Amino acid sequence: MKNQKNFERIMGILTWGAAALTLGVLAFIIGFILFKGVPHLKPSLIAFSYNSENVSLMPGLISTILMTLLSLAISVPVGVFAAIYLTEYAKRGSKLVSLVRLTTETLSGIPSIIYGLFGLLFFVTYLGWGFSLLAGAFTLSIMILPLIMRSCEEAIHSVPDVLREGAFGLGAGKLRTILKIVLPSALPGIFAGIILAIGRIVGETAALIYTAGTVAQIPKSPLSSVRTLSVHMYALSGEGLHTNESYATAVVLLLVVVAINTLSAKIVKSIGVK
Repeated sequence: MKNQKNFERIMGILTWGAAALTLGVLAFIIGFILFKGVPHLKPSLIAFSYNSENVSLMPGLISTILMTLLSLAISVPVGVFAAIYLTEYAKRGSKLVSLVRLTTETLSGIPSIIYGLFGLLFFVTYLGWGFSLLAGAFTLSIMILPLIMRSCEEAIHSVPDVLREGAFGLGAGKLRTILKIVLPSALPGIFAGIILAIGRIVGETAALIYTAGTVAQIPKSPLSSVRTLSVHMYALSGEGLHTNESYATAVVLLLVVVAINTLSAKIVKSIGVK
């Protein structure tokens, strides 16, 4: 009994220590970014035109927002409908379901630069889209599709079968049950997957360099070459001439992620999901 209490005490200390270490590392990273970047935030960084003197991040910010919206518009419907089919329509334990799950797990582990090379060969070269917003969005949508599918699938699986049985008992059809009962109950998990996907889109660099390009301009069409905030920060730090501005861009990127997460939480509350 004494040994068990000692073991529990040690495990508790290790757990709290790991949590404190994680929070400490997070606080250090955020504090370092703010310390290095906030003093260099200036009005010239939010000019709508980029040049070698102001190295404005505004084109990158607008491109990041458009890239995120377009990527989600492509991947979310496909991922949600695929998850609905796998959980509600496909026969459980079938070879098809096992094959799809194996494929999505395999795709989740592929480095982003491989997606970038695929996008370069297929979207940029074969389809002739060139370095463009559209090529980058399609490449990112393929990259985040496994994450959205698995998150949606787990969220739908977590809905108790008793809710489905109750709906069927009241005479509701399968599609109506999915739309009115299952999906509303699974929305928190679905939104969690979408938020994780947004974080990966916003922070992606390697895949976009090979597909969207590095032109710092506000896109005039889906086929315009763009530079997102992460690529903008990478380009500035790589040049070595505007390191301070790259830290300021990191601060803005951090604020964008926080704003997206806050907005997503408000959307979940506004549609009545607890």
